[in-house]
Amino acid sequence: MGNLTTGLKKFMQNKNTVTVIGVVLAIIVLYVAYTWRIKSSINPIQVPYASEQIAAGTQITEGMISTREVPPSMVEGDVLTNKGDIIDKYAAADVVIPQGSLFYKRAVVEKEQLPANIILDYPKGHVLYNLSVNTQSTYGNSVYPGNYIDIYLKAVNKIDESDPNALTADADKIMLGKLFSNIKVLAVKDSSGQPVFQNIDENRSPAMVVFALPEEYFILLKKAEEMRTYSTSLYLVPTNESLKDEPADLEVSSDQLKEWINLHTVWTDS
Repeated sequence: MGNLTTGLKKFMQNKNTVTVIGVVLAIIVLYVAYTWRIKSSINPIQVPYASEQIAAGTQITEGMISTREVPPSMVEGDVLTNKGDIIDKYAAADVVIPQGSLFYKRAVVEKEQLPANIILDYPKGHVLYNLSVNTQSTYGNSVYPGNYIDIYLKAVNKIDESDPNALTADADKIMLGKLFSNIKVLAVKDSSGQPVFQNIDENRSPAMVVFALPEEYFILLKKAEEMRTYSTSLYLVPTNESLKDEPADLEVSSDQLKEWINLHTVWTDS
């Protein structure tokens, strides 16, 4: 055993032997790397593709996607290779994904990235409402899409002194009350119409909060906003309704305010 160890040490101390072993190992490493690279560039991989034409702004469902084998060279760049990165996303607003096309990152976006994403979110029979806001009225830019808000109305109670039944003592008194409860915010946008929270690095300032109301409520709220004779103002107040498993339904909170608004405005049939 000792002779074998001594012989092995002498063998390894021979410079020519070490050189030969190093060359052989280098050749083996190069061969393995070359073989792996050849196989990886030849062996096809499974990738998703559009099984039908997908129009701009369309939500991409699993039924619109099939898979096929392609050479790895075809998936270089921004090709999406995972169906999970595509399903339930949307075709970008400025592209049409042709039938048979692979999916590219630039063509598949989140709903929030669509210019008109809010039209996808509100119930049938509702009307979109755009309420002007600023950083202060949104509590330091703390109102987000998906939050719930209440809306309060402030007005100056102007009394018709020619009315013998009017209580002139109430003239010019400020009225303040909750008009609507449980309104879901669909979007918060800046003055150029861009989503405030799409890119927080740009530090965008809120200029409008968008939500949807039944037409009757839309008209009531628009009346309240336009009653300049009574110096009306609308205030939104964030709530924690979105944290509940089943948020409460949108409702008029004050029949008294509703009656007062309708009493001092005119209804016009469409």
